[in-house]
Amino acid sequence: MTAPIRVLVVDDDPLVRSGVQLMLARAKTVEVVAEAEDGQDVLGAVDRHRPDVVLMDIRMVRLDGVAATRLLRSQPDPPAVLMLTTFDADALVLRALEAGAAGFLLKHTPPGEIIRAIEQVHAGESILSPAITRRLIAMVTGDSDTTARQADARRRLAALTPRELEVAAAVGRGLSNAEIAGELHMSVGTVKAHVTKVFAKLAVDNRVQIALLVQEADLAAGP
Repeated sequence: MTAPIRVLVVDDDPLVRSGVQLMLARAKTVEVVAEAEDGQDVLGAVDRHRPDVVLMDIRMVRLDGVAATRLLRSQPDPPAVLMLTTFDADALVLRALEAGAAGFLLKHTPPGEIIRAIEQVHAGESILSPAITRRLIAMVTGDSDTTARQADARRRLAALTPRELEVAAAVGRGLSNAEIAGELHMSVGTVKAHVTKVFAKLAVDNRVQIALLVQEADLAAGP
């Protein structure tokens, strides 16, 4: 029998932590191994309990989810991070994804979807629809960094081979490895190998960051 996915729940609201704990206790594939009440406690909790996935509130008083994710992703072999938020297009969400979060969930997401999301990020996928990705990118199109972001995205994507660029574009549309394999007529193993190379060449931690770069490069290219 496959061991359950080990989850650390991080939220400064004890009612939220209790609710998530009760909800996940019913899942056979997921086990809550620990809780933390602030981003400052995340590194210690991860060292002690070695979770596979961290389910983390994006807004906390002492150290928010963005800063905690950045600290966590700087550690060797860090767990995947799923953000919890009450806003589906918050500026903090974009910052969290850029910091290395594998995706985000609204706090009122149904229990079954939260469990599937945990399973998905544990398997190396991401939780962010193309529509939400476009909304997040739209949030930065009017700021002073837009030109620099677009230029950086195009420069980084130019390092990819034509086949790797096709795979990156498919990831940017939210496709899974199996869906990419079907669309590009290659094996899932070959897709995984290309995705690994794309990660290395783009210096990213997860598929969401690839999607963000692809969307930004599309903006740079124009409609």
